[in-house]
Amino acid sequence: MGFFQNIKSKLFNKKEEEKELLEKNNINEIEESEEVSEEIKKTVTYDKGLEKTRKEFVSSLTLLGKKFGKVNDEYFDELESILIKADIGVSTVEKFLERLKNRCKHENITDSSFLNEVIVDELFSIYVEGEELTDKIKFADEGPTVILMVGVNGVGKTTTIGKLANKYHKMGKKIMLIAGDTFRAGAVEQLHEWAINTDSLFYGKENTDPAGVIYDGLELAKKENVDMVFIDTAGRLQNKVNLMNELEKVNKVIGKLVPNAPHETLLIIDATTGQNGISQAKSFKEITNITGIVLTKLDGTAKGGIILAIKEEVNIPVKFIGLGEGINDLQAFDIEEYIYGLFKDMI
Repeated sequence: MGFFQNIKSKLFNKKEEEKELLEKNNINEIEESEEVSEEIKKTVTYDKGLEKTRKEFVSSLTLLGKKFGKVNDEYFDELESILIKADIGVSTVEKFLERLKNRCKHENITDSSFLNEVIVDELFSIYVEGEELTDKIKFADEGPTVILMVGVNGVGKTTTIGKLANKYHKMGKKIMLIAGDTFRAGAVEQLHEWAINTDSLFYGKENTDPAGVIYDGLELAKKENVDMVFIDTAGRLQNKVNLMNELEKVNKVIGKLVPNAPHETLLIIDATTGQNGISQAKSFKEITNITGIVLTKLDGTAKGGIILAIKEEVNIPVKFIGLGEGINDLQAFDIEEYIYGLFKDMI
């Protein structure tokens, strides 16, 4: 049984429950309800957040199948265009098309109506095959779990920290936010507001050495027996050498106070920037050890295929995705929910 068929079977009951809820309630009511399971809430959030991509991508695939009854070179040319428009990335698309053509040849597939499920199978086998997906946060065995947040200005870094703080506070974790972006106007105050709103501890000072602020903040976190520390950093990428030196200094300070920390270094990317986001990932990978990616504003783009491009081109797992502006709309990345949210109209 193919990957698509496994997901289809696994999610069938969830789809029926989701459909019944959506007929009786609006999405906001479902998300606020205490009677609806967290799994169904997650499915509804993915559904809502991937709507733009689903409408564009799946409708294009459907029209392609109707336009070409038989699989031929013209079919593959138009399929290539659809995939690139979805921001899957040129190199990923080329690899995918080669696999698809080989499968069509070996399985003697000539009717385009049979290809949609094969397309889904092959797209996501690119993401999952050959390795274990490390899309979970690595927690410290003892002491605080330290998560360093990096990314250029304007991608939603501080907001993402706030949403993650809210998420783990609800799970019973004691949280501290440290403002390591000490020079951007308003950055310290903005993070402080998030600390207040999420009932988190806070440490920050403006216009001073970021490494010193982080050192003092971690000392306080250890004294207060904090479970998780989220550290904001400057978003400059114009001068890689300066940023690399700053991050090296920050990493040394963190490792000195908390063994094996930072336990995660998460790169924030704005999904609406498309291939520019891939370029940012490559640049940051060159200057520090990125362990995961948070993809924000995925609900604001019809190019949700960027998730596949990131995995293929920079080999860094997506750990969280932003599917809306609400505080609960930042979701842990789930490949099965992503498949369902993107291709549910074909299931």
